[in-house]
Amino acid sequence: MRQSIPINSGWRFIQEDAGLPDTLPTGWQAVELPHTWNAVDGHDGRGGYDRGSYWYAREFETPCQPLPGGRVFVEVLAAGQQAVVFVNGKQAATHAGGYSAFRADVTALCRADAPNLLVINCSNECLDSVYPQSADFTFYGGLYRGVNLISVPEAHFDLMHYGGPGITVTPRPCDCGGAHFEIDARIVNADESFTVLYSITDDTGREVGDACRPAGAPAVMVPVPEAARWDVESPCLYTVTATLLRRNEVYDEICCRTGVRDFSCDPQKGFFLNGRSLPLRGVSRHQDRLYQGNALSRDDHWQDALLIQELGANTVRLAHYQHAQDFYDACDALGFVVWAEIPFISVFNQDPGAHQNCIQQLRELIIQNYHHPSICFWGISNEILIGGISEQLVENHRMLHALAKELDPTRLTTIAHVSMTPEDSPLHDITDLISYNHYFGWYGGKMEDNGPWLDRFHAEHPNLCLGLSEYGCEGILTYHGPEPACKDYSEEYQTLYHAHMAKVLDARPWLWSAHVWNMFDFGCAARNEGGVAGRNNKGLVTMDRKIRKDSFYVYQAYWSRNPMVHLCGRRYAQRAGQTTEIRVCSNQPEVTLYLNGSCIGVQRADKMFVFTVALRDGFNVLKAVAGPVQDAMTLEKVEREPEIYVLPEVNERREGVANWFSTTGSMDLHAPMTFPAGSWNVRYTMEELAACPEAFEIVKEAAKLATGFQITPGEGMWSMLKNMTPESMLRMAGGQLPDGFLESLNVKLTAIARKE
Repeated sequence: MRQSIPINSGWRFIQEDAGLPDTLPTGWQAVELPHTWNAVDGHDGRGGYDRGSYWYAREFETPCQPLPGGRVFVEVLAAGQQAVVFVNGKQAATHAGGYSAFRADVTALCRADAPNLLVINCSNECLDSVYPQSADFTFYGGLYRGVNLISVPEAHFDLMHYGGPGITVTPRPCDCGGAHFEIDARIVNADESFTVLYSITDDTGREVGDACRPAGAPAVMVPVPEAARWDVESPCLYTVTATLLRRNEVYDEICCRTGVRDFSCDPQKGFFLNGRSLPLRGVSRHQDRLYQGNALSRDDHWQDALLIQELGANTVRLAHYQHAQDFYDACDALGFVVWAEIPFISVFNQDPGAHQNCIQQLRELIIQNYHHPSICFWGISNEILIGGISEQLVENHRMLHALAKELDPTRLTTIAHVSMTPEDSPLHDITDLISYNHYFGWYGGKMEDNGPWLDRFHAEHPNLCLGLSEYGCEGILTYHGPEPACKDYSEEYQTLYHAHMAKVLDARPWLWSAHVWNMFDFGCAARNEGGVAGRNNKGLVTMDRKIRKDSFYVYQAYWSRNPMVHLCGRRYAQRAGQTTEIRVCSNQPEVTLYLNGSCIGVQRADKMFVFTVALRDGFNVLKAVAGPVQDAMTLEKVEREPEIYVLPEVNERREGVANWFSTTGSMDLHAPMTFPAGSWNVRYTMEELAACPEAFEIVKEAAKLATGFQITPGEGMWSMLKNMTPESMLRMAGGQLPDGFLESLNVKLTAIARKE
C-alpha cells in the first residue's frame, strides 16, 4: 500500500551557495518546514530582499514497502522559485516554477543499509526562462510548503504526471437531477491481473456509486442518482476513491474530493451557477503573512478562508500563481468560486524557454487542481501589456488558451488586463472572459469614473463578458482626517472608496465578477509609499490578520447575510471641530445612534449611514444599534488633532505640483503637444530617458508627484516600468493631476537636446 510520510522536521539550512554536501552538515541552521529565508526581509521595508541560491539537507530512512518492486518518491509541495533535488550525492530532479508541486523517483538512488542524504537546492534568483519575471509582490525563496516521502509498490497510480494525483474526475450534472462521474486514472506497471475499483461516497460517507475496470482501460462513467449540487450556499462534496487491486490484495489507493455543478457566463446577464444568477463579488488573495513570508501552515490557510467567509464574499481570485492545496480544499468546503492563474505577469520575456515555462506551469496548475469544484476559471495572464504588445505575445496567449481547453474543456479561461489595455485589444478575442484591473480613484482619475467606464465598455462591447479583476486603494491605520482625499492613505478615504465601489458593483449584475485588491496587506519589497515601505497596504485586513480595517465592514454590509453593524473611524480617536461625521455600516434597514447614552438620531439607509455629531469636550461614547446587533466606540474631542494623522508627503506633493508649474514658463499648456526632432519628449520609454541624467531627473520628479513612486533604474519595480513612457504613466494618473501637467512635462523634456 501507499505510504505518504511528511518529512518537515530535522532539516539543516544554509543561506549561502555552499554547494552539495557529502554528509549531513552539522554547522548549518536547524529549520523546520515550511520555511522561507525571506520571512522578514521580504516585506520589512529595508530595501531589497535576498534573492539567492541556498541549500537544505536532511537524512531519511528508506520506507519499507512489503509489496513487490517498491518505489520511493520525494514530493516537494512547492519550492521558490527553482529547485534541484539530490539523493546521496546524485541529482534526482530539477524544477522551474515556485508555486506547484513536483516529484522525483529516487528509488535507484536510495540505500537500504544506511540513512539517505536528501539535499534540495532552492533559488529565487531571476532567470529569463522562469515566470514571474517582475511583479508587484515579493518572490519568496525556500521550501515553503513542505516535503513528503511517498512509497508505493511497482504497480501504482502515476506520481510523475506533472505532479497530479493520478486520477481525473469530471462530474456532469444530468437533467434528471442526478449526475454522471467520468473517471479516469493513470496507472503504472500494472498487467492484466490488475483491476481498478471506483467508489463514490457522499459527505456522510454513504456510497452512492461504484464501478470496476481493468487497469489497462480504467476510464468509466459512474451514474449517481439524485446527486446534490455543489453551490456557494451548500458546497456538497463527494469523495471518489480509486483502488488498484491484484486478485484479493490492494496495491495502491488514492482519493479526491469533488463536486457536481454547472456554470456559465452571459455578457448581458453575468455569471450563473447551477442555473441561478450569481454575480461574483469577492476578493483577491496573496499567500504571505507578516514575518512568516509565504511559509504558511494549514491553519494559516484556513484562517484566511474563514476571514473571507466572514466578509461574505462568494469568490476568490488566487493571485498570481498556484496556491496551496490546503487553500483550494478550504474553498471547496466553504463554497467560494475560484479564479486560479499562472504567474504570466507584467513583463513579457521573448525567450522561448520562458514560454515553455508558462506552458509547464499551466499544465501543472490544471492537472494538479482539476478535481476542485471551487475552481471555475483558469487565468492565463495578468497585466502583461505593461511592457507593450507584440504578435508573439498575442500568439502565446492563443496557445495558452488552447492548452487550457485541451486539458480542461469544462472550465472557462480568463485574463486580467492592465488599466491602459486598449479597448479594441486583440487579446479580447482569445479567452472566454475578460477582466480589467482599474484603479480609478487611486492611481488615476476619480472613483466616480468607475461606473461610467464600465457602462461605456459594456455598451460598446456587448458580446464580451466583462469583469473587474482588481480595484482598490491603500488604507494605513495611522492616517485620518475630516476631509479624506485620494492618495492621503487614510483609513477614511479607503472606506469612502470601497463604499462607492460596492454600490457601483451592486448596480451592475452583468459584471461576471469583481475582486477587491486585496483581502490582506501583502509583501512587496520594492514598494515605498504612504510612509510604509516593503508592503502593499490595499488589504481589507492587515498583513498579520489582526485588524479588520473599516473597509472590511463595508463589504460585510453588502455581502454578508448575518446581521451586522459597525461604527467606522474608531482609530480616528482624537477629533477636533464643532462637529464630526460618524459613518455606520450595516446590512439592517435602520440604525439608531447614541451619544453618551442619549439617542441623537435614527436613520433608514442602504448599507451606509452618515450622522453629523457634536462631541462634548473629553471622551465620548458612541453606540450604534441596528435590529439585533450593536457596536460601540470611544472618541475624544481635542483642540487639535495629532500631526501623525496626516502623512507629510500629502502636503509635500501638493506643494510640489504648485512649484512644478512655476518652472514651466509662459508656454500654453493647453496647446497640442509638439515633438521636435533631436529633443527628448514624453513618448520615449523610461529606459531610454534614463540614458540622459538631466531628462530623467525631471521624469523622476513628475512620476513622484503623479504616483507617489520613487523610480530608480535597476531597483524596485524598474523592470515593470522601464518599457513604459511618461505619457502612458501620467495618462493612467488622469484626474489626480491638474490640467496641463503632462504637457508641462513634455515642454521641459523638449528643451533638452538628445545626443546621438
